Amino acid sequence: MNTLVAPPARTGAERLPDGRLLGWAEWGPPDGRPVLLSPGAATSRRLGMGAAAPDDLGVRLISLDRPGLGASTPAPGRTFAGFAADVEVFGGLRGLGRPAMVGNSQGAPFALACAAAGVTGALALVSAADEVADPRFAGALPAELRQLTDLSTHDPEAAERIFAGFTPQAMWDLVMGGSPACDLAVYQRPEFAAGYREALAEAFAQGPAGYARDTVLAMGRWDVDLSSITAPVDVWYGEHDATHSPDLGEGLTARIPGAVRHVVPGAGGALLWTHPHRILRALLDRSAASAHR
Repeated sequence: MNTLVAPPARTGAERLPDGRLLGWAEWGPPDGRPVLLSPGAATSRRLGMGAAAPDDLGVRLISLDRPGLGASTPAPGRTFAGFAADVEVFGGLRGLGRPAMVGNSQGAPFALACAAAGVTGALALVSAADEVADPRFAGALPAELRQLTDLSTHDPEAAERIFAGFTPQAMWDLVMGGSPACDLAVYQRPEFAAGYREALAEAFAQGPAGYARDTVLAMGRWDVDLSSITAPVDVWYGEHDATHSPDLGEGLTARIPGAVRHVVPGAGGALLWTHPHRILRALLDRSAASAHR
């Protein structure tokens, strides 16, 4: 197995018109085809997507810290639409046009918000956190998770207080305790574990409020009109992924016009790092086809 993560080639923070900073990290050639990355739960911009894939495919991968995480200024009470607006401004400031985007795990609904707002030209959802508060999942969720989704929907401030009790170590323990063997073989590799722990620590550097707001948004009902998405969307799950979607994204895919679902045999929730070339190639192809329509 090749090296799965590498330090960013470039890092920085863009100042938005309201004075807030939006942190970013880049891999690949500076003049490559831009692809934005919305990272997973409680991780910063720093983990990336496959060590070699951006350079191999000529991709300028740009990972973004959501507000309150890593190097991005907090924005209490922020929304999915607010994040999409931030990304649109970021793209304009850096001359990216309507770049393709990858949304991983808890970063997926934020990427979907960008697609619904017309900010992105193509989208790949990888091991996407599903809208678990949707009533169709009520009978499929463990009791504790069902209680948290209900709280996130009906009393988001109380839910945020609970999620604000999380720490980088708690997130590490949660992931290690709930992952299948195929994912643990990735997460427990020394170089990956070091990078993952660094991304967790950086994400919580300003405290837990950024993670808490992310989580209450992701676990409640999404205020995102999936039916309005016109960009091409690919939805990726590993067949052994038992944590991100009760039906491996079947229902989520059906809600997005024209979306295509891929279930990778023998894989789990670590697809972002085990299959980056396949995911990025498909995204680039879809983006190019969309641009020529």
